[in-house]
Amino acid sequence: MRFITVKNYEEMSKKAAIIIAAEVLKKEDCVLGLATGSTPVGTYSRLAEMCDAGEIDFSKTRSVNLDEYVGLDVENDQSYRKFMNVNFFNKINIDINNTNVPNGCAEDLNKECERYDALIESMGGVDIQLLGIGVDGHIGFNEPDSEFVMGTHHVTLDESTIQANARFFDSENDVPRSALTMGMKAIMNAKQILMIANGKGKKDILMKALYGPVTPEVPASILQLHPNVTVIYSEE
Repeated sequence: MRFITVKNYEEMSKKAAIIIAAEVLKKEDCVLGLATGSTPVGTYSRLAEMCDAGEIDFSKTRSVNLDEYVGLDVENDQSYRKFMNVNFFNKINIDINNTNVPNGCAEDLNKECERYDALIESMGGVDIQLLGIGVDGHIGFNEPDSEFVMGTHHVTLDESTIQANARFFDSENDVPRSALTMGMKAIMNAKQILMIANGKGKKDILMKALYGPVTPEVPASILQLHPNVTVIYSEE
Protein backbone atom coordinates (compact mmCIF):
# COMPACT_ATOMS: atom_id res chain seq x y z
CA MET A 1 0.00 0.00 0.00
CA ARG A 2 1.22 3.46 -0.86
CA PHE A 3 0.06 6.29 1.39
CA ILE A 4 0.64 9.77 -0.02
CA THR A 5 -0.04 12.89 2.06
CA VAL A 6 -0.47 16.16 0.15
CA LYS A 7 -1.03 19.75 1.20
CA ASN A 8 -4.42 20.49 -0.29
CA TYR A 9 -7.41 19.31 -2.30
CA GLU A 10 -6.03 20.63 -5.58
CA GLU A 11 -2.82 18.62 -5.23
CA MET A 12 -4.77 15.51 -4.26
CA SER A 13 -7.01 15.88 -7.32
CA LYS A 14 -4.05 16.40 -9.65
CA LYS A 15 -2.18 13.34 -8.40
CA ALA A 16 -5.28 11.18 -8.60
CA ALA A 17 -6.00 12.35 -12.15
CA ILE A 18 -2.44 11.53 -13.24
CA ILE A 19 -2.74 7.99 -11.88
CA ILE A 20 -6.07 7.41 -13.66
CA ALA A 21 -4.79 9.00 -16.88
CA ALA A 22 -1.78 6.70 -16.84
CA GLU A 23 -4.10 3.70 -16.77
CA VAL A 24 -6.09 5.01 -19.75
CA LEU A 25 -2.90 5.73 -21.70
CA LYS A 26 -1.62 2.23 -20.96
CA LYS A 27 -4.88 0.53 -21.97
CA GLU A 28 -7.25 2.58 -24.12
CA ASP A 29 -10.25 0.31 -23.50
CA CYS A 30 -9.62 0.02 -19.78
CA VAL A 31 -12.48 -0.26 -17.28
CA LEU A 32 -12.62 2.61 -14.82
CA GLY A 33 -14.41 2.04 -11.53
CA LEU A 34 -15.78 5.45 -10.57
CA ALA A 35 -17.09 7.10 -7.43
CA THR A 36 -19.37 10.05 -6.68
CA GLY A 37 -19.51 12.67 -3.95
CA SER A 38 -17.69 15.93 -3.46
CA THR A 39 -14.20 14.41 -3.10
CA PRO A 40 -13.66 13.19 -6.70
CA VAL A 41 -15.08 16.30 -8.41
CA GLY A 42 -11.64 17.91 -8.64
CA THR A 43 -10.16 14.72 -10.06
CA TYR A 44 -12.83 14.59 -12.74
CA SER A 45 -12.29 18.26 -13.58
CA ARG A 46 -8.56 17.70 -13.99
CA LEU A 47 -9.14 14.66 -16.23
CA ALA A 48 -11.55 16.71 -18.36
CA GLU A 49 -8.90 19.40 -18.75
CA MET A 50 -6.40 16.78 -19.87
CA CYS A 51 -8.91 15.45 -22.39
CA ASP A 52 -9.58 18.95 -23.77
CA ALA A 53 -5.84 19.48 -24.15
CA GLY A 54 -5.52 16.27 -26.16
CA GLU A 55 -3.39 14.61 -23.50
CA ILE A 56 -5.77 11.72 -22.97
CA ASP A 57 -8.41 9.95 -25.07
CA PHE A 58 -11.47 8.35 -23.46
CA SER A 59 -13.17 7.30 -26.70
CA LYS A 60 -12.65 3.57 -26.05
CA THR A 61 -12.72 3.70 -22.26
CA ARG A 62 -15.46 1.91 -20.32
CA SER A 63 -16.70 2.67 -16.83
CA VAL A 64 -18.72 1.21 -13.98
CA ASN A 65 -19.89 3.29 -11.04
CA LEU A 66 -19.93 2.05 -7.49
CA ASP A 67 -23.48 2.86 -6.54
CA GLU A 68 -26.81 4.60 -7.02
CA TYR A 69 -29.63 5.73 -4.77
CA VAL A 70 -32.79 3.64 -4.87
CA GLY A 71 -35.76 5.57 -6.22
CA LEU A 72 -33.96 8.40 -8.03
CA ASP A 73 -34.28 8.27 -11.80
CA VAL A 74 -31.54 9.35 -14.19
CA GLU A 75 -32.95 12.88 -14.54
CA ASN A 76 -33.07 13.56 -10.82
CA ASP A 77 -30.42 16.17 -9.98
CA GLN A 78 -29.23 14.09 -7.02
CA SER A 79 -29.00 10.76 -8.84
CA TYR A 80 -25.48 9.50 -9.29
CA ARG A 81 -26.06 8.97 -13.01
CA LYS A 82 -26.90 12.67 -13.35
CA PHE A 83 -23.90 13.55 -11.17
CA MET A 84 -21.54 11.59 -13.41
CA ASN A 85 -22.99 13.03 -16.61
CA VAL A 86 -22.70 16.62 -15.36
CA ASN A 87 -19.35 16.37 -13.60
CA PHE A 88 -17.47 14.05 -15.93
CA PHE A 89 -19.02 12.16 -18.83
CA ASN A 90 -20.39 15.23 -20.63
CA LYS A 91 -16.98 16.90 -20.37
CA ILE A 92 -14.91 14.15 -22.01
CA ASN A 93 -15.05 12.19 -25.26
CA ILE A 94 -16.30 8.95 -23.71
CA ASP A 95 -19.08 6.98 -25.43
CA ILE A 96 -22.00 7.36 -23.00
CA ASN A 97 -23.09 3.83 -23.94
CA ASN A 98 -19.86 2.58 -22.39
CA THR A 99 -20.68 4.16 -19.01
CA ASN A 100 -22.57 2.14 -16.44
CA VAL A 101 -24.36 3.06 -13.21
CA PRO A 102 -26.68 0.71 -11.26
CA ASN A 103 -30.37 1.30 -11.96
CA GLY A 104 -31.91 2.34 -8.66
CA CYS A 105 -35.36 2.40 -10.25
CA ALA A 106 -35.31 -1.18 -11.53
CA GLU A 107 -38.53 -3.12 -10.93
CA ASP A 108 -36.56 -6.00 -9.43
CA LEU A 109 -33.60 -4.67 -7.46
CA ASN A 110 -32.16 -8.14 -6.79
CA LYS A 111 -32.09 -8.92 -10.51
CA GLU A 112 -30.50 -5.54 -11.15
CA CYS A 113 -27.74 -6.42 -8.68
CA GLU A 114 -27.17 -9.74 -10.44
CA ARG A 115 -27.13 -7.99 -13.82
CA TYR A 116 -24.55 -5.48 -12.63
CA ASP A 117 -22.21 -8.16 -11.31
CA ALA A 118 -22.52 -10.08 -14.58
CA LEU A 119 -21.78 -6.89 -16.52
CA ILE A 120 -18.60 -6.21 -14.55
CA GLU A 121 -17.48 -9.79 -15.03
CA SER A 122 -18.19 -9.64 -18.78
CA MET A 123 -15.92 -6.59 -19.03
CA GLY A 124 -13.07 -8.49 -17.45
CA GLY A 125 -13.33 -6.69 -14.14
CA VAL A 126 -12.19 -3.22 -13.15
CA ASP A 127 -8.71 -2.01 -14.10
CA ILE A 128 -8.56 0.86 -11.62
CA GLN A 129 -11.14 1.54 -8.94
CA LEU A 130 -11.51 5.06 -7.54
CA LEU A 131 -12.78 5.17 -3.97
CA GLY A 132 -13.62 7.70 -1.31
CA ILE A 133 -14.19 6.81 2.33
CA GLY A 134 -17.10 7.67 4.61
CA VAL A 135 -16.72 8.83 8.19
CA ASP A 136 -17.92 5.37 9.26
CA GLY A 137 -15.41 3.66 6.97
CA HIS A 138 -17.83 2.80 4.17
CA ILE A 139 -16.61 2.41 0.61
CA GLY A 140 -19.22 2.70 -2.11
CA PHE A 141 -22.32 2.25 0.01
CA ASN A 142 -20.88 -0.79 1.78
CA GLU A 143 -21.87 0.19 5.30
CA PRO A 144 -20.51 -1.26 8.59
CA ASP A 145 -21.91 -4.76 8.99
CA SER A 146 -21.31 -8.13 10.59
CA GLU A 147 -19.86 -9.50 7.33
CA PHE A 148 -18.35 -8.32 4.08
CA VAL A 149 -21.03 -8.54 1.37
CA MET A 150 -19.42 -9.81 -1.81
CA GLY A 151 -21.91 -9.04 -4.59
CA THR A 152 -23.73 -5.91 -5.68
CA HIS A 153 -26.59 -5.51 -3.21
CA HIS A 154 -29.44 -3.38 -1.91
CA VAL A 155 -28.35 -1.67 1.29
CA THR A 156 -30.05 0.43 3.94
CA LEU A 157 -27.96 3.53 4.56
CA ASP A 158 -26.55 4.28 7.98
CA GLU A 159 -27.76 7.41 9.75
CA SER A 160 -24.24 8.91 9.57
CA THR A 161 -24.26 8.47 5.78
CA ILE A 162 -27.69 10.07 5.47
CA GLN A 163 -26.56 13.03 7.56
CA ALA A 164 -23.33 13.41 5.58
CA ASN A 165 -25.21 13.43 2.26
CA ALA A 166 -28.01 15.72 3.45
CA ARG A 167 -25.99 18.76 2.32
CA PHE A 168 -26.73 17.80 -1.29
CA PHE A 169 -30.51 17.80 -0.74
CA ASP A 170 -33.07 20.41 0.30
CA SER A 171 -33.47 18.64 3.63
CA GLU A 172 -32.35 15.48 5.39
CA ASN A 173 -35.82 14.04 4.83
CA ASP A 174 -35.20 14.10 1.08
CA VAL A 175 -32.15 11.83 1.27
CA PRO A 176 -32.99 8.30 0.05
CA ARG A 177 -32.74 5.69 2.78
CA SER A 178 -31.32 2.92 0.60
CA ALA A 179 -29.06 2.36 -2.38
CA LEU A 180 -27.57 -0.23 -4.68
CA THR A 181 -23.85 -0.67 -4.25
CA MET A 182 -21.09 -2.70 -5.82
CA GLY A 183 -19.96 -5.35 -3.36
CA MET A 184 -16.52 -6.20 -2.07
CA LYS A 185 -15.81 -8.89 -4.68
CA ALA A 186 -15.75 -6.50 -7.64
CA ILE A 187 -13.85 -3.88 -5.63
CA MET A 188 -11.22 -6.31 -4.38
CA ASN A 189 -10.87 -7.90 -7.83
CA ALA A 190 -9.91 -4.53 -9.31
CA LYS A 191 -6.34 -4.65 -10.56
CA GLN A 192 -5.56 -1.32 -8.89
CA ILE A 193 -7.35 0.69 -6.21
CA LEU A 194 -7.01 4.45 -5.76
CA MET A 195 -8.52 5.97 -2.63
CA ILE A 196 -8.74 9.72 -2.16
CA ALA A 197 -9.66 11.46 1.10
CA ASN A 198 -9.78 15.13 1.96
CA GLY A 199 -9.89 16.97 5.27
CA LYS A 200 -8.84 16.43 8.87
CA GLY A 201 -12.22 14.85 9.56
CA LYS A 202 -11.14 11.79 7.54
CA LYS A 203 -7.80 11.25 9.28
CA ASP A 204 -9.01 9.10 12.17
CA ILE A 205 -11.12 6.76 10.03
CA LEU A 206 -8.28 6.41 7.52
CA MET A 207 -5.88 5.32 10.23
CA LYS A 208 -8.48 2.94 11.64
CA ALA A 209 -9.28 1.47 8.23
CA LEU A 210 -5.76 1.14 6.90
CA TYR A 211 -3.80 0.29 10.03
CA GLY A 212 -6.39 -1.26 12.37
CA PRO A 213 -7.87 -4.76 12.34
CA VAL A 214 -9.59 -6.00 9.18
CA THR A 215 -13.27 -6.10 10.07
CA PRO A 216 -16.62 -5.60 8.28
CA GLU A 217 -17.44 -3.09 11.02
CA VAL A 218 -14.93 -0.85 9.19
CA PRO A 219 -15.61 -1.82 5.55
CA ALA A 220 -12.57 -0.02 4.09
CA SER A 221 -10.27 -2.14 6.25
CA ILE A 222 -10.61 -4.93 3.68
CA LEU A 223 -8.32 -2.89 1.42
CA GLN A 224 -5.40 -3.97 3.59
CA LEU A 225 -5.71 -7.34 1.84
CA HIS A 226 -5.40 -5.89 -1.68
CA PRO A 227 -1.96 -6.03 -3.34
CA ASN A 228 -2.12 -2.69 -5.19
CA VAL A 229 -3.66 0.21 -3.25
CA THR A 230 -2.70 3.88 -3.39
CA VAL A 231 -4.20 6.31 -0.87
CA ILE A 232 -3.91 10.06 -1.39
CA TYR A 233 -4.83 12.12 1.62
CA SER A 234 -5.12 15.90 1.88
CA GLU A 235 -5.13 17.35 5.39
CA GLU A 236 -6.72 20.56 4.09
